[in-house]
Amino acid sequence: MTVRIRFARFGCTHRPFYRIVAADSKSTRDGGSLEILGFYDPLAGNDSDRKMALKFERVKYWLSVGAQPSEAVEHLLLRAGLLPPPPIVAAGGPRGTSSVGTSNQEQPADANRDDGVSPEAIFSIGLQVN
Repeated sequence: MTVRIRFARFGCTHRPFYRIVAADSKSTRDGGSLEILGFYDPLAGNDSDRKMALKFERVKYWLSVGAQPSEAVEHLLLRAGLLPPPPIVAAGGPRGTSSVGTSNQEQPADANRDDGVSPEAIFSIGLQVN
């Protein structure tokens, strides 16, 4: 049984209120849950302390036994400080390296080239026309 930490929606139309629950991944959104871990009220004021509440010890327990948070709940747990921030991935590699195949490697001038086109011409044009 895979356990997910996710939202269960309550409230009225256009007035959502969410419970943060630990539930089986195959159960419906508002179906049975294993445990209620807190709540989230998206319409509460920003300075209100009743916008979100969590049972920190129970959330830590469910995460330690392998429960996977949904994307929305993961964002809330990051803001609450229960999850470490995701690693920052730099675009590209270290300087001096290239992701273009063999551009840094030396190739012999006549490496199976019988077509009479020099490698410099291919590099300046960008492609070779037969």
